[in-house]
Amino acid sequence: MGAGKKEFKQANVLRAMILSEEEDSAGDEMWVLESNIDDCSGEALGLAMESLLYAGAADVWYTPIFMKKNRPAYMLSVICKKNQIESMEEILFIQTTTIGIRRYPVNRTVLPREKRTVMTQWGEAEIKVCRYKDREFIYPEYESVKALCRKSGLDYQTIYRNLQREG
Repeated sequence: MGAGKKEFKQANVLRAMILSEEEDSAGDEMWVLESNIDDCSGEALGLAMESLLYAGAADVWYTPIFMKKNRPAYMLSVICKKNQIESMEEILFIQTTTIGIRRYPVNRTVLPREKRTVMTQWGEAEIKVCRYKDREFIYPEYESVKALCRKSGLDYQTIYRNLQREG
């Protein structure tokens, strides 16, 4: 707080407060990065998505949109932690043709989960077990379902339901 030295008719006082945000310890605050892209190839966008996920993005998706002059485009969206923003933006600027990225914080609710390995007649598979209140949900991992489909010759739904029962 400071009053200054010059004389005025009204009070000459300045009050400043320095506020700092604590780092999120619960892990539920995330950031969304978004970019509208109308001049990038599908192959480059595919590589960008793979690169973002490999670098630790919680999720990446594309939304078809229309831009100026009714040009078809995609809005590329990324969910990441605050400490990942810089590395995610680097991937976006290098792997795509974007020239700008919006970002904003979001909060999310995440179910407690654990990964398990189950043995089936076709081999091992990874499943995710999530809990909500007194309920348990079993979600087979896509790569495991795909591998067992190829190995067994069975369809996706059959393997998926079998893994849910085994979990």
